[in-house]
Amino acid sequence: MGYEFFQITRDEAVAVAVMNRPPVNALSAALMADLAAVLDELEGDGTVRAVLLTAGEDIRTRAAKFFCAGADIKEFGETFFGGGARDAVAGGSRIVTRLQRFPKPVVVAINGNALGGGCELVMACHVRILAAEAVLGQPEIKLGIIPGYGGTQRLPRLMGRGLALEYLLTGDNIPPELALHTGLVNHVVPLAECVDKGLAIAHKLSRQAPLALRYIIEAVNEGLDSGVDTSMAVELDRMLRVLATEDAVEGGMAFVQKRPPEFKGR
Repeated sequence: MGYEFFQITRDEAVAVAVMNRPPVNALSAALMADLAAVLDELEGDGTVRAVLLTAGEDIRTRAAKFFCAGADIKEFGETFFGGGARDAVAGGSRIVTRLQRFPKPVVVAINGNALGGGCELVMACHVRILAAEAVLGQPEIKLGIIPGYGGTQRLPRLMGRGLALEYLLTGDNIPPELALHTGLVNHVVPLAECVDKGLAIAHKLSRQAPLALRYIIEAVNEGLDSGVDTSMAVELDRMLRVLATEDAVEGGMAFVQKRPPEFKGR
């Protein structure tokens, strides 16, 4: 199949999915629809045993600064403050959660900064390889909102409650060394090695028994995330509440106008 924002190639039993929506791979509704369709195709293809997700036109030398900069802010304003917030947030969250529950191993080579929705996207993957030149982060608080694709749920599960709260509440970038130390990522390597490292792991996983891989993924998800549907519903509720505030509108406007936001607590 052909996709607007993804290029799918095969390397033996590994499907390589390259996300490419210049300049920052912002998560538009169309890109998320492409991602859902890619997952449909790869899940249904019995020749695919593992998936490598990465981004950019030249995946071994970062052509752009970002693996994914998160939500498309212009589209975000039109959709999220235009009455379509519940469907938009819940729909995107379901697609990201599908990555976590994907029955085949998904390795992500994070060859650029992954912020906001981009960080939420990579946290849902099963094995994460981070380029040493890149950072992760959930900066939504700086726009007066909160993560809506699982950031408040997956970040504490991966790096611990205290550190996760610090980075969620400040919106600061998470440096590679800390991401590795806390288990937020599995490996940190130089940018030039990031995709090759991810591909090597994906190939190793592709040679394992497919059903055993699937059942391990299911067992880990069900064991660690029992109650995750309830917790995701809580996140959705708080996201909708915060989107109804004046501060959220101010945060988005300030971002577009490239000025510091003036939050008033209402």
